[in-house]
Amino acid sequence: MTKPSRPLAALALLAASALLAAPVAAQDGPDMRAEPRDAPATVFDGDYITIGIGAGLAPSYDGSDDYVVFPLPLVQGSLGGVGINPRAAGVALDFVPDPETGPGFDAGVVARIRRNRASRIEDEVVERLGELDTAWEVGPTAGVSMPAVLNPYDSLTFTTDVLFDVAGAHDGMVVSPSIAYFTPLSEGMAASLSVSAEYSDGDFADYYYAVDPAGSVASGLPVFDPDGGGFNKAGVNLLLAYDLDGDLRNGGLGLFGIGGYSRMLGDAKDSPLTAIRGSADQWFVGAGIGYTF
Repeated sequence: MTKPSRPLAALALLAASALLAAPVAAQDGPDMRAEPRDAPATVFDGDYITIGIGAGLAPSYDGSDDYVVFPLPLVQGSLGGVGINPRAAGVALDFVPDPETGPGFDAGVVARIRRNRASRIEDEVVERLGELDTAWEVGPTAGVSMPAVLNPYDSLTFTTDVLFDVAGAHDGMVVSPSIAYFTPLSEGMAASLSVSAEYSDGDFADYYYAVDPAGSVASGLPVFDPDGGGFNKAGVNLLLAYDLDGDLRNGGLGLFGIGGYSRMLGDAKDSPLTAIRGSADQWFVGAGIGYTF
């Protein structure tokens, strides 16, 4: 089995990242550079693209205990030596080609849209605080992947994104580290376990978790002034991906299913939006389909 599951794993990881209140490891797919030298060619050896769509159930805002259904679009692949990797409501470009053997390094740019409390606020009390602006975040991304950790086809990947709001919404910075372990389970199925966290600065915390005196009057929630930056959430997810013809190497149609949990931390957990109107425990489930060519 060779280079079997980069698109399928990326599709499922995208679902995780889009569903999690915390950013989950929606980074590069598994590293298959440990494959045998005489391995047959696969659809992933040159340029390829994966497109997909799915749906998931997740909290209506970070810290909410109301759940809504979200669509999960996907574009992932490699074109002209540039890796295209999904992120939560965004995409990352990797400009560093992987070597034939040994650890691989990623470096590039990442962009995402953050619509936390910008729409679909299900809690009527939180809704009285008003909708927030959409944040457009861009910045650098870097990582390292180690192939053949426990078997010839698995990989362990460490990735960190550093994002800055360029649209004038929260005007802050967000750092998202993640770790993902990927392994094929058979010629047609793969699995990935990922752990991630989100660190933000004071501007971010003030924008999403503060309740000022005017907001307190409007909502009845107590005034809350965040202490400043820090980790605001962390999460873990498990995914399964399955190729519909039973062979991950040849592309085509594939399915994924995923479930996960995240925990609000620090100011995000202590904010009345979470502590009074929501929950620090955040759950999600999702499923979808993708096609690789």
